[in-house]
Amino acid sequence: MPELHSIVQGQGPVIVLSHALGCDLHMWDEVTALLQDRYTVVRYDQRGHGRSPASGADFNMHDLAADAAELIARLGRGPVHFAGVSMGGMTAQALAALHPDTVRSITIANSAAHYDAAARQGWSTRIETVAAQGVAAIADGALQRWLSPDFLARNPQRVAQMREALVRIPAKPYAQACAAVGGIELHLTNPSIRCPALVIGGTLDAATPMALSQQIADGIAGAELATIEAAHISCVEQPEAFAQLLDGFIQRV
Repeated sequence: MPELHSIVQGQGPVIVLSHALGCDLHMWDEVTALLQDRYTVVRYDQRGHGRSPASGADFNMHDLAADAAELIARLGRGPVHFAGVSMGGMTAQALAALHPDTVRSITIANSAAHYDAAARQGWSTRIETVAAQGVAAIADGALQRWLSPDFLARNPQRVAQMREALVRIPAKPYAQACAAVGGIELHLTNPSIRCPALVIGGTLDAATPMALSQQIADGIAGAELATIEAAHISCVEQPEAFAQLLDGFIQRV
């Protein structure tokens, strides 16, 4: 896999931030601004997203974890604190299970460890839609899942920026990422995770409801569970609350 695009800012202990499906590293702009005075904050674009190259072959969550492990090795600053939202939170789970030496702690926000048959069917439908009509066809629905109606109404500029990042992704890499997310079986490997883990669930999150965060927390020994009053992309909707949870957890670790 070619090198992933990343940005490093700040100074202090290293935090690597991993974005959601259909987003890019700018999803973390507000959180980075709040943390960079105390931490070295590393943001990166997942394969096929933002400025990172796409993968010719299909891939799964283990491959996204290997990408993250390679990035951490290249930084030469591991083990790191690793935090991810949605697909980034799935990457965190796979990374901690498969590459335990790379992480000091993981934070898993607005994510899942496993999907039931109905949810998997939803992913298949989305892949078919994107293959036939392109990513723009699912963009408005995605934004409504990502963010609460209140945030959408009050932050048109930020919403437009996120929509632009989404529709720039070519159909094939987006569909490949959907397949990687929809096919997760992280509940099988999560019991092997030994590092400290924080799980954050959004109380307004319809895409990955609180019950899915509870399942992740139940599957990782000693995991902490916290809530944030936000929809799916909680770090954009409530950056101060998100940064506070992350900072507090790392201080305890």
